Amino acid sequence: MLRFLLLIFVSLSIGSLTACDLLTRQRSNLPSPAPTIVPTPDHSAILDESWIAYRQRFIQSDGRVIDWEATGRSTSEGQAYAMLRAVIANDPESFALTLKWSENNLQRLSADQKRLDQLWAWLWGLDPAGKWVILDRNFASDADIDAITALILAARRWQRPEYLALAQMKLKDLWAHSTVTIGSDRYLLPGPIVSFQKAAKLKFNPSYLAPYAFRLFAQVDRDRNWLSLVDSSYQMLERSAEISAVGLPSDWVAFDRKTGQYSALDESNSVVSRYGFDASRVWWRVALDAVWFKEPRAKRYLEKHLEPMKTLWRSQQKIPAQLDLQGKPLVNYDATSQYGMLYAAFQVVDPTIAQEIYEKKLSPRYQNGFWDNDSAYYTQNLAWFGLLPSTAVLPYLSQPSQAAQDTQS
Repeated sequence: MLRFLLLIFVSLSIGSLTACDLLTRQRSNLPSPAPTIVPTPDHSAILDESWIAYRQRFIQSDGRVIDWEATGRSTSEGQAYAMLRAVIANDPESFALTLKWSENNLQRLSADQKRLDQLWAWLWGLDPAGKWVILDRNFASDADIDAITALILAARRWQRPEYLALAQMKLKDLWAHSTVTIGSDRYLLPGPIVSFQKAAKLKFNPSYLAPYAFRLFAQVDRDRNWLSLVDSSYQMLERSAEISAVGLPSDWVAFDRKTGQYSALDESNSVVSRYGFDASRVWWRVALDAVWFKEPRAKRYLEKHLEPMKTLWRSQQKIPAQLDLQGKPLVNYDATSQYGMLYAAFQVVDPTIAQEIYEKKLSPRYQNGFWDNDSAYYTQNLAWFGLLPSTAVLPYLSQPSQAAQDTQS
Protein backbone atom coordinates (compact mmCIF):
# COMPACT_ATOMS: atom_id res chain seq x y z
CA MET A 1 0.00 0.00 0.00
CA LEU A 2 2.34 2.77 1.16
CA ARG A 3 5.24 1.39 -0.86
CA PHE A 4 3.40 2.24 -4.05
CA LEU A 5 3.00 5.87 -2.96
CA LEU A 6 6.50 6.15 -1.62
CA LEU A 7 8.06 4.95 -4.85
CA ILE A 8 6.50 7.77 -6.84
CA PHE A 9 6.78 10.70 -4.50
CA VAL A 10 9.51 12.75 -2.92
CA SER A 11 9.59 13.42 0.79
CA LEU A 12 8.70 16.78 2.30
CA SER A 13 9.95 17.79 3.64
CA ILE A 14 18.68 25.98 21.35
CA GLY A 15 21.16 26.75 24.16
CA SER A 16 23.95 29.22 24.28
CA LEU A 17 22.42 32.20 22.44
CA THR A 18 20.28 34.69 24.31
CA ALA A 19 16.80 35.76 23.24
CA CYS A 20 18.24 39.08 22.03
CA ASP A 21 20.88 37.28 19.98
CA LEU A 22 18.21 35.20 18.35
CA LEU A 23 15.98 38.16 17.62
CA THR A 24 18.85 40.02 16.01
CA ARG A 25 19.67 37.03 13.91
CA GLN A 26 16.05 36.52 12.83
CA ARG A 27 15.47 40.16 11.92
CA SER A 28 18.70 40.67 10.02
CA ASN A 29 18.60 41.19 6.29
CA LEU A 30 21.43 38.79 5.63
CA PRO A 31 20.38 36.03 3.24
CA SER A 32 20.18 32.53 4.67
CA PRO A 33 22.67 30.06 3.24
CA ALA A 34 21.16 27.61 0.78
CA PRO A 35 20.39 24.30 2.50
CA THR A 36 22.45 21.30 1.60
CA ILE A 37 20.43 18.78 -0.38
CA VAL A 38 20.49 15.46 1.46
CA PRO A 39 18.90 12.29 0.05
CA THR A 40 15.74 11.47 1.97
CA PRO A 41 15.72 8.01 3.56
CA ASP A 42 13.15 5.54 2.36
CA HIS A 43 10.79 5.15 5.32
CA SER A 44 8.32 2.88 3.53
CA ALA A 45 9.06 -0.19 5.65
CA ILE A 46 8.58 1.72 8.90
CA LEU A 47 5.44 3.45 7.67
CA ASP A 48 3.89 0.16 6.54
CA GLU A 49 4.80 -1.67 9.71
CA SER A 50 3.73 1.11 12.06
CA TRP A 51 0.32 1.55 10.40
CA ILE A 52 -0.40 -2.17 10.79
CA ALA A 53 0.77 -2.08 14.41
CA TYR A 54 -1.27 1.04 15.14
CA ARG A 55 -4.38 -0.43 13.58
CA GLN A 56 -4.08 -3.57 15.68
CA ARG A 57 -3.23 -1.82 18.94
CA PHE A 58 -5.27 1.39 18.88
CA ILE A 59 -8.28 0.80 16.61
CA GLN A 60 -11.03 -1.50 17.86
CA SER A 61 -12.84 -3.80 15.47
CA ASP A 62 -15.79 -1.36 15.47
CA GLY A 63 -13.60 1.62 14.48
CA ARG A 64 -13.12 3.27 17.87
CA VAL A 65 -9.61 4.68 18.37
CA ILE A 66 -8.41 4.18 21.95
CA ASP A 67 -6.07 6.48 23.84
CA TRP A 68 -4.44 4.00 26.20
CA GLU A 69 -2.56 6.70 28.10
CA ALA A 70 -5.78 8.54 29.00
CA THR A 71 -8.14 6.01 30.64
CA GLY A 72 -9.00 4.39 27.34
CA ARG A 73 -10.94 7.39 26.14
CA SER A 74 -11.57 8.35 22.52
CA THR A 75 -11.33 11.77 20.92
CA SER A 76 -12.42 13.32 17.67
CA GLU A 77 -8.73 14.04 17.07
CA GLY A 78 -7.90 10.34 17.28
CA GLN A 79 -10.72 9.36 14.96
CA ALA A 80 -9.67 11.99 12.41
CA TYR A 81 -6.00 11.00 12.55
CA ALA A 82 -6.96 7.38 11.88
CA MET A 83 -9.07 8.39 8.88
CA LEU A 84 -6.29 10.52 7.44
CA ARG A 85 -3.76 7.73 7.90
CA ALA A 86 -6.13 5.15 6.42
CA VAL A 87 -6.70 7.06 3.20
CA ILE A 88 -2.97 7.66 2.74
CA ALA A 89 -2.29 3.97 3.48
CA ASN A 90 -5.00 2.95 0.98
CA ASP A 91 -6.98 1.14 3.68
CA PRO A 92 -10.66 1.79 2.83
CA GLU A 93 -11.96 -0.74 5.35
CA SER A 94 -10.28 0.94 8.34
CA PHE A 95 -11.40 4.32 7.02
CA ALA A 96 -15.04 3.24 6.76
CA LEU A 97 -15.07 1.64 10.23
CA THR A 98 -13.49 4.65 11.91
CA LEU A 99 -15.86 7.05 10.18
CA LYS A 100 -18.91 4.94 11.04
CA TRP A 101 -18.02 4.76 14.73
CA SER A 102 -17.45 8.51 14.86
CA GLU A 103 -20.71 9.35 13.12
CA ASN A 104 -22.63 7.01 15.42
CA ASN A 105 -21.04 7.99 18.72
CA LEU A 106 -19.76 11.58 18.50
CA GLN A 107 -22.94 13.31 17.35
CA ARG A 108 -23.52 16.63 19.10
CA LEU A 109 -27.07 16.48 20.43
CA SER A 110 -29.35 19.06 21.99
CA ALA A 111 -31.19 18.55 25.27
CA ASP A 112 -34.09 16.99 23.35
CA GLN A 113 -31.66 14.64 21.56
CA LYS A 114 -31.74 16.38 18.19
CA ARG A 115 -28.51 16.64 16.24
CA LEU A 116 -27.05 20.13 16.43
CA ASP A 117 -24.74 19.90 13.41
CA GLN A 118 -22.46 17.56 11.47
CA LEU A 119 -19.43 18.19 13.71
CA TRP A 120 -18.07 15.75 16.30
CA ALA A 121 -18.01 16.06 20.09
CA TRP A 122 -14.36 16.00 20.98
CA LEU A 123 -14.36 13.70 24.03
CA TRP A 124 -15.95 10.27 24.61
CA GLY A 125 -15.23 8.07 27.60
CA LEU A 126 -16.32 6.57 30.89
CA ASP A 127 -18.58 8.75 33.05
CA PRO A 128 -18.82 8.58 36.89
CA ALA A 129 -21.76 6.21 36.57
CA GLY A 130 -19.65 3.76 34.60
CA LYS A 131 -21.24 4.44 31.20
CA TRP A 132 -19.34 5.11 28.00
CA VAL A 133 -20.73 8.38 26.71
CA ILE A 134 -19.84 11.80 25.33
CA LEU A 135 -18.05 13.61 28.14
CA ASP A 136 -17.78 17.00 26.43
CA ARG A 137 -20.00 17.84 23.48
CA ASN A 138 -17.89 20.81 22.36
CA PHE A 139 -16.08 20.15 19.11
CA ALA A 140 -12.39 20.72 18.36
CA SER A 141 -12.02 22.38 14.98
CA ASP A 142 -8.64 20.81 14.21
CA ALA A 143 -10.17 17.33 14.41
CA ASP A 144 -13.04 18.28 12.13
CA ILE A 145 -10.59 19.89 9.69
CA ASP A 146 -8.51 16.70 9.59
CA ALA A 147 -11.63 14.52 9.21
CA ILE A 148 -13.00 16.66 6.38
CA THR A 149 -9.60 16.62 4.66
CA ALA A 150 -9.59 12.83 4.92
CA LEU A 151 -13.12 12.64 3.49
CA ILE A 152 -12.18 14.76 0.47
CA LEU A 153 -9.06 12.70 -0.23
CA ALA A 154 -10.98 9.45 0.23
CA ALA A 155 -13.74 10.60 -2.14
CA ARG A 156 -11.14 11.27 -4.79
CA ARG A 157 -8.96 8.23 -4.21
CA TRP A 158 -11.72 5.64 -3.97
CA GLN A 159 -14.39 7.37 -6.06
CA ARG A 160 -16.87 7.61 -3.17
CA PRO A 161 -19.28 10.50 -3.79
CA GLU A 162 -20.97 9.99 -0.41
CA TYR A 163 -17.72 10.95 1.33
CA LEU A 164 -17.59 14.23 -0.55
CA ALA A 165 -21.25 14.95 0.24
CA LEU A 166 -20.57 14.40 3.96
CA ALA A 167 -17.49 16.63 3.80
CA GLN A 168 -19.56 19.42 2.25
CA MET A 169 -22.18 19.19 4.99
CA LYS A 170 -19.48 19.35 7.64
CA LEU A 171 -17.86 22.35 5.94
CA LYS A 172 -21.09 24.31 6.15
CA ASP A 173 -21.29 23.74 9.90
CA LEU A 174 -17.60 24.29 10.55
CA TRP A 175 -17.81 27.67 8.86
CA ALA A 176 -20.97 28.65 10.74
CA HIS A 177 -19.90 27.52 14.20
CA SER A 178 -16.11 27.92 14.28
CA THR A 179 -15.18 30.97 12.20
CA VAL A 180 -15.67 34.64 13.00
CA THR A 181 -15.29 37.90 11.12
CA ILE A 182 -12.99 40.48 12.67
CA GLY A 183 -12.82 43.67 10.66
CA SER A 184 -12.54 42.52 7.08
CA ASP A 185 -10.91 39.18 7.92
CA ARG A 186 -12.30 35.76 8.74
CA TYR A 187 -10.59 33.69 11.45
CA LEU A 188 -10.74 30.09 12.61
CA LEU A 189 -11.54 29.44 16.26
CA PRO A 190 -10.44 26.26 18.08
CA GLY A 191 -14.07 25.23 18.64
CA PRO A 192 -17.55 26.67 19.17
CA ILE A 193 -17.73 30.44 18.99
CA VAL A 194 -19.54 30.59 22.33
CA SER A 195 -16.65 28.78 24.04
CA PHE A 196 -13.72 30.73 22.60
CA GLN A 197 -15.09 34.24 22.24
CA LYS A 198 -15.87 36.14 25.42
CA ALA A 199 -16.90 39.71 24.59
CA ALA A 200 -13.91 41.24 22.81
CA LYS A 201 -11.49 38.54 23.94
CA LEU A 202 -10.78 35.43 21.89
CA LYS A 203 -8.55 32.42 22.37
CA PHE A 204 -6.69 30.99 19.40
CA ASN A 205 -4.66 27.83 18.94
CA PRO A 206 -2.12 28.35 16.12
CA SER A 207 -1.62 24.61 15.63
CA TYR A 208 -5.23 24.27 14.43
CA LEU A 209 -4.51 26.45 11.40
CA ALA A 210 -4.28 24.32 8.25
CA PRO A 211 -3.87 26.50 5.13
CA TYR A 212 -3.47 23.45 2.87
CA ALA A 213 -6.84 22.12 4.08
CA PHE A 214 -8.57 25.45 3.51
CA ARG A 215 -7.38 25.32 -0.11
CA LEU A 216 -8.93 21.87 -0.49
CA PHE A 217 -12.15 23.10 1.12
CA ALA A 218 -12.34 25.96 -1.37
CA GLN A 219 -12.27 23.42 -4.21
CA VAL A 220 -15.40 21.61 -3.03
CA ASP A 221 -17.35 24.35 -1.23
CA ARG A 222 -17.74 27.48 -3.33
CA ASP A 223 -20.42 28.98 -1.10
CA ARG A 224 -17.89 30.01 1.54
CA ASN A 225 -14.63 31.91 1.21
CA TRP A 226 -12.23 29.32 2.60
CA LEU A 227 -9.26 30.99 0.93
CA SER A 228 -9.75 33.94 3.25
CA LEU A 229 -8.71 31.62 6.09
CA VAL A 230 -5.41 30.98 4.33
CA ASP A 231 -4.55 34.68 4.58
CA SER A 232 -5.79 35.07 8.16
CA SER A 233 -3.89 31.93 9.16
CA TYR A 234 -0.55 33.32 8.03
CA GLN A 235 -1.38 36.64 9.62
CA MET A 236 -2.17 34.93 12.92
CA LEU A 237 0.88 32.67 12.76
CA GLU A 238 3.23 35.61 12.21
CA ARG A 239 1.68 38.06 14.64
CA SER A 240 0.98 35.61 17.46
CA ALA A 241 4.62 34.47 17.34
CA GLU A 242 5.60 38.02 18.31
CA ILE A 243 4.56 37.35 21.92
CA SER A 244 7.57 35.01 22.08
CA ALA A 245 10.90 36.79 22.43
CA VAL A 246 12.42 34.28 20.02
CA GLY A 247 9.49 34.04 17.62
CA LEU A 248 8.19 30.57 18.49
CA PRO A 249 4.54 29.56 18.07
CA SER A 250 2.56 29.06 21.28
CA ASP A 251 0.10 26.38 22.27
CA TRP A 252 -2.52 29.07 22.93
CA VAL A 253 -2.74 32.85 22.53
CA ALA A 254 -5.21 35.57 23.42
CA PHE A 255 -6.55 38.10 20.92
CA ASP A 256 -8.33 41.39 21.58
CA ARG A 257 -10.65 42.10 18.67
CA LYS A 258 -10.94 45.78 19.67
CA THR A 259 -7.22 46.51 19.62
CA GLY A 260 -6.17 43.78 17.21
CA GLN A 261 -3.38 42.78 19.58
CA TYR A 262 -2.20 39.30 20.54
CA SER A 263 -1.11 38.61 24.11
CA ALA A 264 -0.01 35.73 26.31
CA LEU A 265 -2.31 33.64 28.48
CA ASP A 266 -0.88 33.10 31.93
CA GLU A 267 -1.07 30.25 34.42
CA SER A 268 -4.46 31.46 35.73
CA ASN A 269 -6.03 30.26 32.48
CA SER A 270 -6.92 26.69 31.67
CA VAL A 271 -4.60 26.97 28.66
CA VAL A 272 -1.19 28.64 28.60
CA SER A 273 1.02 30.49 26.11
CA ARG A 274 4.21 28.49 25.66
CA TYR A 275 5.83 26.30 23.06
CA GLY A 276 4.68 22.76 23.72
CA PHE A 277 2.87 19.72 22.37
CA ASP A 278 0.21 21.70 20.50
CA ALA A 279 2.53 24.32 19.06
CA SER A 280 4.87 21.74 17.56
CA ARG A 281 2.16 20.79 15.07
CA VAL A 282 2.48 24.24 13.48
CA TRP A 283 5.70 23.10 11.80
CA TRP A 284 3.99 20.16 10.11
CA ARG A 285 0.86 22.03 9.00
CA VAL A 286 2.89 24.88 7.51
CA ALA A 287 5.29 22.43 5.87
CA LEU A 288 2.37 20.70 4.15
CA ASP A 289 1.28 23.99 2.60
CA ALA A 290 4.84 24.63 1.44
CA VAL A 291 5.07 21.30 -0.35
CA TRP A 292 1.49 20.61 -1.41
CA PHE A 293 0.73 24.11 -2.72
CA LYS A 294 4.17 25.75 -3.03
CA GLU A 295 3.12 28.61 -0.73
CA PRO A 296 6.08 31.03 -0.36
CA ARG A 297 4.74 32.35 2.96
CA ALA A 298 4.99 28.85 4.37
CA LYS A 299 8.67 28.49 3.52
CA ARG A 300 9.44 31.98 4.82
CA TYR A 301 7.65 31.21 8.08
CA LEU A 302 9.67 28.03 8.58
CA GLU A 303 12.97 29.68 7.69
CA LYS A 304 12.37 32.47 10.18
CA HIS A 305 10.70 30.75 13.10
CA LEU A 306 12.71 27.53 13.13
CA GLU A 307 15.88 29.51 13.91
CA PRO A 308 15.60 29.01 17.70
CA MET A 309 15.10 25.27 17.18
CA LYS A 310 18.05 25.13 14.83
CA THR A 311 20.21 26.88 17.42
CA LEU A 312 19.11 24.54 20.20
CA TRP A 313 19.69 21.49 18.07
CA ARG A 314 23.16 22.54 16.96
CA SER A 315 24.25 23.41 20.48
CA GLN A 316 22.65 20.55 22.41
CA GLN A 317 21.46 17.91 19.91
CA LYS A 318 18.21 18.06 21.85
CA ILE A 319 15.07 20.22 21.88
CA PRO A 320 13.13 20.36 25.17
CA ALA A 321 9.43 19.54 24.93
CA GLN A 322 8.33 22.85 26.47
CA LEU A 323 9.88 26.30 26.14
CA ASP A 324 8.71 29.54 27.72
CA LEU A 325 8.17 32.81 25.89
CA GLN A 326 11.85 33.65 26.30
CA GLY A 327 12.85 30.40 24.61
CA LYS A 328 14.09 28.84 27.86
CA PRO A 329 13.39 25.18 28.69
CA LEU A 330 10.51 24.49 31.06
CA VAL A 331 11.29 20.76 31.25
CA ASN A 332 14.41 18.66 30.86
CA TYR A 333 12.92 16.03 28.54
CA ASP A 334 12.26 16.02 24.83
CA ALA A 335 9.40 14.45 22.84
CA THR A 336 9.44 12.03 19.94
CA SER A 337 6.16 13.42 18.63
CA GLN A 338 7.72 16.87 18.32
CA TYR A 339 10.74 15.51 16.49
CA GLY A 340 8.32 14.07 13.95
CA MET A 341 6.85 17.51 13.32
CA LEU A 342 10.29 19.12 13.20
CA TYR A 343 11.54 16.48 10.77
CA ALA A 344 8.79 17.41 8.29
CA ALA A 345 9.56 21.11 8.60
CA PHE A 346 13.33 20.82 8.35
CA GLN A 347 12.91 18.70 5.23
CA VAL A 348 11.65 21.93 3.64
CA VAL A 349 14.34 24.34 4.83
CA ASP A 350 17.32 22.33 6.13
CA PRO A 351 17.36 18.64 5.12
CA THR A 352 20.69 18.11 6.87
CA ILE A 353 19.13 18.80 10.28
CA ALA A 354 16.11 16.73 9.31
CA GLN A 355 18.37 13.76 8.64
CA GLU A 356 20.18 14.27 11.95
CA ILE A 357 16.87 14.35 13.83
CA TYR A 358 15.83 11.14 12.14
CA GLU A 359 19.09 9.34 12.85
CA LYS A 360 19.50 10.52 16.45
CA LYS A 361 15.92 10.79 17.72
CA LEU A 362 13.31 9.13 15.54
CA SER A 363 15.01 5.96 14.33
CA PRO A 364 16.52 4.90 17.70
CA ARG A 365 13.13 5.28 19.42
CA TYR A 366 11.30 3.02 16.98
CA GLN A 367 10.95 -0.71 17.49
CA ASN A 368 8.50 -3.35 16.24
CA GLY A 369 5.94 -0.91 14.91
CA PHE A 370 5.96 1.66 17.71
CA TRP A 371 7.78 4.80 18.75
CA ASP A 372 8.58 4.97 22.47
CA ASN A 373 5.99 2.39 23.58
CA ASP A 374 2.76 0.74 22.47
CA SER A 375 0.56 3.05 24.56
CA ALA A 376 1.79 6.40 23.24
CA TYR A 377 -1.15 7.24 20.96
CA TYR A 378 -0.17 10.85 20.22
CA THR A 379 3.43 9.95 19.48
CA GLN A 380 2.48 7.22 17.00
CA ASN A 381 0.42 9.65 14.96
CA LEU A 382 2.74 12.64 14.88
CA ALA A 383 5.88 10.63 14.24
CA TRP A 384 4.11 8.81 11.38
CA PHE A 385 2.80 12.00 9.82
CA GLY A 386 6.20 13.62 10.14
CA LEU A 387 8.03 10.82 8.31
CA LEU A 388 5.39 10.42 5.63
CA PRO A 389 6.28 12.02 2.31
CA SER A 390 4.00 15.01 2.29
CA THR A 391 3.72 14.64 -1.47
CA ALA A 392 2.06 11.25 -1.01
CA VAL A 393 -1.39 12.66 -1.70
CA LEU A 394 -0.49 14.92 -4.61
CA PRO A 395 -2.68 13.02 -7.12
CA TYR A 396 -5.72 13.86 -4.98
CA LEU A 397 -5.06 17.53 -4.26
CA SER A 398 -6.46 19.04 -7.42
CA GLN A 399 -7.77 16.33 -9.69
CA PRO A 400 -11.55 16.61 -9.86
CA SER A 401 -13.01 13.38 -8.57
CA GLN A 402 -16.02 11.76 -10.11
CA ALA A 403 -17.73 12.58 -6.85
CA ALA A 404 -17.03 16.28 -7.33
CA GLN A 405 -18.26 16.16 -10.92
CA ASP A 406 -21.45 14.44 -9.85
CA THR A 407 -22.08 17.00 -7.12
CA GLN A 408 -21.53 19.98 -9.43
CA SER A 409 -23.60 18.61 -12.30
